[in-house]
Amino acid sequence: MKISGHIIDIRNKRIFKGEITTEGNRITRITEADQVADQYILPGFVDAHVHVESSMVVPSEFARLAVVHGTVSTVSDPHEIGNVLGVKGVEYMIDNGKQVNFKFNFGAPSCVPATTFETAGAEITPAEVAYLLEKPEVKYLAEMMNWPGVLYHDPVVYKKLDIAKKLGKPIDGHAPGLRGEQAENYIKAGISTDHECFTKEEALDKLKHGMKIAIREGSAAKNFEALIELLADYPEMIMFCSDDKHPDNLVEGHINQLVQRALAKGHDLFHVLQAACINPVEHYHLDVGTLREGDYADFILIDNPESFNIRATYINGEQVSNGQQSLIPRVENKIINNFNCTPVSADQLKIKATSDQLHVIEALDGQLITNCLTEAVTTDQEGNAISNTETDILKMVVVNRYSPAPPAIAFIRSFGLQEGAIASCVGHDSHNIIAVGVDDTSIARAINIIIEARGGVSAVSDSEEQLVPLPVAGIMSADDGYTVAEAYSKIDALSKRMGSQLVSPFMSLSFMALLVIPALKLSDLGLFDGENFTFKPLFVD
Repeated sequence: MKISGHIIDIRNKRIFKGEITTEGNRITRITEADQVADQYILPGFVDAHVHVESSMVVPSEFARLAVVHGTVSTVSDPHEIGNVLGVKGVEYMIDNGKQVNFKFNFGAPSCVPATTFETAGAEITPAEVAYLLEKPEVKYLAEMMNWPGVLYHDPVVYKKLDIAKKLGKPIDGHAPGLRGEQAENYIKAGISTDHECFTKEEALDKLKHGMKIAIREGSAAKNFEALIELLADYPEMIMFCSDDKHPDNLVEGHINQLVQRALAKGHDLFHVLQAACINPVEHYHLDVGTLREGDYADFILIDNPESFNIRATYINGEQVSNGQQSLIPRVENKIINNFNCTPVSADQLKIKATSDQLHVIEALDGQLITNCLTEAVTTDQEGNAISNTETDILKMVVVNRYSPAPPAIAFIRSFGLQEGAIASCVGHDSHNIIAVGVDDTSIARAINIIIEARGGVSAVSDSEEQLVPLPVAGIMSADDGYTVAEAYSKIDALSKRMGSQLVSPFMSLSFMALLVIPALKLSDLGLFDGENFTFKPLFVD
């Protein structure tokens, strides 16, 4: 195969007229030419950190959606399914991804369960981490969320770090807000990346100690605007990632959107493409081509560097997208799951107020971090604490989905619902059922719809109910990715008609149980102080 165009040579920072010759899955020749097609050729994009599970589709379907946007590869942390099914879940992701022509590069989850303050469906031990890291498909030790364990030399944490070092596998970080000496010591433990920086100052603190920064723009966490200025001074240290991207957003775009936005801000083309195409390949030692003779034939065609519209995507010399639609065929996807809980009643969600004030989680749109507020309690005639739509303080519930247990209850601000409830079995990281709503009957109904389906996201308004079933581990669908995206768009629209002003209400909800991100979250075991790593009473004494 021969393809001509304006070749973007990122490493040598030049653009020239040329022709690429491929044989099999490799580029055999790159030559200059006088007359070429009116198009530009460059390496494909790599998502430097993503949880495929958050797209709500299995890897083979994620690939079909992503290639349309010029993505040829991902650095994928499967700890979501790991928390549900352990090693069996990680192997499911690997096997499913291998069915299609796309370059998934999985990590060995380092923190399953993420903490001891919640109930997960599985555990991945140091021995199992070693087993996974020895697989050729597993390229790195996935994000080390237990930063206290790193700083205070937890022996299990260091066993996992040492295994990765011994095998020569990079170690991903997760250290939101860590600064100064703590950041330095975390990095000295061998941890080489972080995608959790919320401010430029935090990222600079880590960059100066040699840590690479992945600029994240997902469905809920959006750090592009805060961090993109770093690209000009640290082009070799910056990567782009989505982390968590819901299916409707993945249909709209992927890493190509970050490229377009960076260019629109005036950043150097070669710096932007180094972050999007080269740095992840080199850091993780990926078997992904970067447009050199002898490389895998992984590249994309665009109209021009100004508009950056994708015309075609090639992986291993095969065209997998024409820029408008995916050319990857659907495959049969198996269903595996771990779900064992019983329906809840509205009465189980009642909680007596023991004081006139309570601790309230404040969700921040576009961020995973939350604030801890102290607010007045609203009660019913029986003295039970209830939601208050006027002050936007709503009841939130987490239900253990792995075994019958009493629901955990808290209150949250910023969801804005004026009626009904929404719920999700995508509840990072343990994926218990999490719900928020204006009344106990609606909350219970939203939860029970998910229990009946053994996984999904649901919305219950005053006039209708919707469910997107997620039968694979309770967090993914095996259906066509575009169909899932359409169903998710409809339920997202319903949640906004119910009053939510959040950009992505379900994605934001899924992170309200993520205990490793401060300041206040809710697990199935209770309200949790993420700054001090302790439980916190709901009511203020």
